[in-house]
Amino acid sequence: MPVSPAYRPEPRFPELGPEFGDPVRAADFPQTVLRFRNDRAAATVGLDTLTDAEWIAHFGRFQPLPGNIDPPLAQRYHGHQFRNYNPDLGDGRGFTYAQMRETGADRLLELGTKGSGQTPWSRSGDGRLTLKGGVREVLATAMLEALGVPTSRSFSLIETGEDLERGDEPSPTRSAVLVRLSWGHIRFGSFQRHAFLDRPRQIAALTEHVADTYYPELAGANDRPAALLRAVVGRSAKLVAAWMAAGFVHGVLNTDNMNMSGESFDYGPYRFLPRNDPNFTAAYFDHQGLYSFGRQPEAVFWNLQQLAGALSLIAETDPLVAALNGFGPAYLEALTEALLARLGLAPRGPAEDAALVQAMFRAIAQGGERLRWEPFFFDWFCGDEARALASVRGDIYAGEAFAEFRAAAAAFAPDRPERLADPYFARPEPEELLYDEIEAIWAPIAERDDWQAFHAKLTAIERARLAWGLGLKSQFGA
Repeated sequence: MPVSPAYRPEPRFPELGPEFGDPVRAADFPQTVLRFRNDRAAATVGLDTLTDAEWIAHFGRFQPLPGNIDPPLAQRYHGHQFRNYNPDLGDGRGFTYAQMRETGADRLLELGTKGSGQTPWSRSGDGRLTLKGGVREVLATAMLEALGVPTSRSFSLIETGEDLERGDEPSPTRSAVLVRLSWGHIRFGSFQRHAFLDRPRQIAALTEHVADTYYPELAGANDRPAALLRAVVGRSAKLVAAWMAAGFVHGVLNTDNMNMSGESFDYGPYRFLPRNDPNFTAAYFDHQGLYSFGRQPEAVFWNLQQLAGALSLIAETDPLVAALNGFGPAYLEALTEALLARLGLAPRGPAEDAALVQAMFRAIAQGGERLRWEPFFFDWFCGDEARALASVRGDIYAGEAFAEFRAAAAAFAPDRPERLADPYFARPEPEELLYDEIEAIWAPIAERDDWQAFHAKLTAIERARLAWGLGLKSQFGA
């Protein structure tokens, strides 16, 4: 049986018409070796019952799924890249492959590709993805989901048997095609393209499509563009707050890398913080630190301003400005909420919660080189001071620099303290995903096709996800 009764196809994106996507076909790859399939994600859209052969046929050879998008569509968009406008963008190595309803939540999810071959928007690129890039994205999405960040999910990774030449890593290198399950791939740059071309009718159509598809609560809104911007501002604030709480640096926060559903996706030169450092950057080419850890809220707000500029072709300015002005308060509220969730503490009230977060940042800033980002949250989970002081970093926490934080945290009740009974919290160290470990996972794959460390890491991250119990629903409020 190729699909289960839970599979409910609903191809909506093609309804927008030819101005929004180009029909394409996947490359004919020399081989298709299944390296990763996400059955937990597949179960949410009724595709977990596929055999491996069927899986490869659909996600390596891209035979159409029943009742779904055929042919696939490469989306058209523009965007600011490091704040320089680029009108020559679009899906250059991917396409929208399928859309279906999510079991339970009933959201319309979609499958998109990365590395599936050339499209009209490939420019001089080969349309391919390195296997290492695919491995890195699978690891990133697993870790981010475990930490409660709204993220696309890596659905499938298939090695495709080509030798690729790349200037930023040893070449030739192996190739792959990745499929991600997302809440949508319509980007800020999708609106920018039609603003650049002075096409208000298409902007209006895209606004209606996005509102109907991802924001059904806006059905009765009088000013749909402003209402949509206000909703996207809210979700984007929650997204960047979740990145900050997770110690995650996206690396390339261009407007074509932000989508309208408020979900993180497309992981290239990302990094997780080794320790608190606002100036930490992920991309080696980010020489000015434009997308450094501490500047991510600013970068997201700048991108929202560009989205508002596109919407100004069909809406009055004042309501759009009012929507943008909501970002700062929404971000601070979301950051406090996300950090309390990471600390495993129940909120007490806006003033007390904010004071705790401020004390936390002051303490971490003085923690020194030994205090890493992820272990801090692990040690202090559910506000258990005795456990934190007994940890390998207990001497840091016992110092004067942490006195204010210890006192503030003592006033908070733990949220679901039974989570501490999980064996995960009996370990001396938490799961992390730092650069050196990713390199160490990749090395045996590259040298002798040994995938043991990769699969072991995914198993360990899944154990951490279940232990933390953070979940994505709290981030979206649905």
